[in-house]
Amino acid sequence: MALARVQKVNAGQTSSLLFACVADHGSASHPYLSSDELLKGTHANRNLADFVHFLCALHGRHPGIVDHAANRTVDPLARAWFTSAIDGFAAERAFLTKLAVAAGPLPSTPGAGDNDAVLRAQGHSLGMLAQSERDGCALGAAMALVIDWGAIRRILNAAAGRFSIEPPDYRLIDTEAVRSLADSIEGASVSRALLFGAEQISLQHRGLCDLLEARQSARGIY
Repeated sequence: MALARVQKVNAGQTSSLLFACVADHGSASHPYLSSDELLKGTHANRNLADFVHFLCALHGRHPGIVDHAANRTVDPLARAWFTSAIDGFAAERAFLTKLAVAAGPLPSTPGAGDNDAVLRAQGHSLGMLAQSERDGCALGAAMALVIDWGAIRRILNAAAGRFSIEPPDYRLIDTEAVRSLADSIEGASVSRALLFGAEQISLQHRGLCDLLEARQSARGIY
């Protein structure tokens, strides 16, 4: 479990733990994101629209996680990384907003009121992590978002194909820059905070996938 790894951070190990944490607990390993129901099924357009609208509710507003986290960071190396990350995520936000418009209305789904409450709670949790005063936590949250966005972008590209939108070039992540920055972090407590923030963002994204899968199942029943 990522939480166990957070307690045992050694020098030069932070980047490996960071990427493993996101891979284990984030979007990439969730079965729904590679399912026919989402990507190829009869109701794929509806399911992709659901994905786009819910993701837009979490990450379509400015300022977002990366912007808030940048304001919590004073380390020069991290500040330099944030300059690129902010620009890259601004392009992704614009793409996401364009997709939400092209996708049309949010699909009607039984139990939507409960879903809205879950989404609001997730948004609150993401905001708290991105603005955490615990040194390293906000940075870890932003880094995990950028790493996990690679899996999310593949779904957005699929949605773009369905909704006749041309995806912009993907320039958000420079893997080596993320690894280098993670391993430059000094202090075990800061590294643990970074990994905690990354783990929590990853779990929130996985929870979103669970919610979207449940919504797809509910629409199939009724």
